[in-house]
Amino acid sequence: MGAPRHHGRYRGLLVDYGGVLTTNLFESFRSFCSTEGLEPGQVGRLFREDRACRELLIGLETGKLPEEEFEPRFAAILGVKAPQLIDRLFAGSRPDEPMLDAVLRARQAGIRTGLISNSWGTRRYDHNQLGELFDGIVISGDVGIRKPSPEIYHLGAQEIGLPSEACVFVDDLPFNLEPAAELGMATVHHVQSEQTIERLEQLLGVTLR
Repeated sequence: MGAPRHHGRYRGLLVDYGGVLTTNLFESFRSFCSTEGLEPGQVGRLFREDRACRELLIGLETGKLPEEEFEPRFAAILGVKAPQLIDRLFAGSRPDEPMLDAVLRARQAGIRTGLISNSWGTRRYDHNQLGELFDGIVISGDVGIRKPSPEIYHLGAQEIGLPSEACVFVDDLPFNLEPAAELGMATVHHVQSEQTIERLEQLLGVTLR
């Protein structure tokens, strides 16, 4: 990668995947609900408020519940067909190209880059692309831990060879930022790529556009 060319306080960039490197997942869920004839916010509400749904989600994201078991069980709760349920839930999402480019530019500038992602099955990641973007990759289904468990943030920093205090962490869900901040990481709540990239430029001391 050549000699570091960054001048910010932070030397590492850790990012979430869905909702940061892709468009908003809850908008995709709302689109799914519209297509399936459900209330617009039903999927998000169930994951927030329904204990059985949360347990299914935790099992899926930690790799303890296979997709083949999650899909029929969650489909039964929703009252929809099970085949390709996860693919249908994510059908409305697409890559966030400015964010992907920003991560690549950060790495090229000498910033250590890492992924910390709660997974819904590892086959949905473009692994060639991840190899280009990241020095370290932590996927919840592979390690059996999910955000917001503090251990997964430790792992993320460890994977890129930096202490937590040298890292910036980006996520679209505020409750996933809190444990990172407690570990000394700078945190960025991602809503729109333009604001996130501007903040990262300030923190990392590099140009990302």
